[in-house]
Amino acid sequence: MSDKEFNEYIKAFASRPHLVILGAGATMATIPNGDKNGMKSSVMNNFIEELGLSYILNNIKLETNSRNIEYIYSELFSKDEYKVERENLEQAIFQHFKLLELPDSPTIYDLLIISLRKKDCIASFNWDNLLIQAYQRVRRITKDLPNLLFLHGNVDAGYCSQCECHYGKLDHECPECREPFTQSPLLFPVKKKDYSSNPFIRIQWEQLRNKIENAGFLTIFGYSAPSTDFDAIRIMEEAFSTESKFWHEIEVIDIGNKSEIEKNWAFFGERTRWHFKVVNSFFDSILAEFPRRSIEGYYKRNLDPRGGWWGESQVRFTPANYKNLKMIVKPLLDKENKRNFDIL
Repeated sequence: MSDKEFNEYIKAFASRPHLVILGAGATMATIPNGDKNGMKSSVMNNFIEELGLSYILNNIKLETNSRNIEYIYSELFSKDEYKVERENLEQAIFQHFKLLELPDSPTIYDLLIISLRKKDCIASFNWDNLLIQAYQRVRRITKDLPNLLFLHGNVDAGYCSQCECHYGKLDHECPECREPFTQSPLLFPVKKKDYSSNPFIRIQWEQLRNKIENAGFLTIFGYSAPSTDFDAIRIMEEAFSTESKFWHEIEVIDIGNKSEIEKNWAFFGERTRWHFKVVNSFFDSILAEFPRRSIEGYYKRNLDPRGGWWGESQVRFTPANYKNLKMIVKPLLDKENKRNFDIL
């Protein structure tokens, strides 16, 4: 790459999207004490016990000693004699996540959604609809919000089975043919998942590939890249390999062991020359530091050819201030109405 090409590349960086990939840990951070009615979510370990679904497996003896839903479900899937138990488990999981409700006050998901803009994207591996609920209520503040992708389906996501090109909230209809949306499938944890035959799932992954190829900043929130997502990781790695990523940045929000996290995401770290950061909380992330300006903030601090910037964002989310969400982001939205996306 010539100096001229490099300078043009860096200049264009500021307009790139910010991509956020969500796993079960993000939902746990959103409702750490349970949802509006006290219902819990769970990460993969102890999933069945924590959601009160152990009764479904009472009459069978599994070979696996693991308490991880990935291994339990994979064994059920591999044995025809457990077909009824597997289907009962699938239905129970669907019903549980369908019932979850956000608390009335703003949550991490509200902050996450409003911290991004239309050029950005949130891709979720989660089945629960809390992200959609947060999106619906944040739309009352601004409609300039990120695209949402549901890589393993979602209990509240639908698609048009006729046109096969439109999707959205399940209770909506296709804007083209006016047919009611069809429920998106849920992809359960087996190593070989089908990412192509269903039109909804196929579109989600096509869009994710595009976002990974073009994103300037990648945030991975509460997603540990489990072994049953082998194909998903391969697809993401292929998309991330399409061009030099030396000046891109990866941030992982996770409470897990830092060395294990770095090992799981080593391919992405190596591609960015380890422009790779692990934080324990959303409030320590660049999304909270520069809401709605994450790419601009990173560019100004690290890449602006005019020299380093030593300032701080005047608008940021902290554990103490985020309840009055509308007032916090108002100065940013006022600037955006004038097509001004400068750091405040």
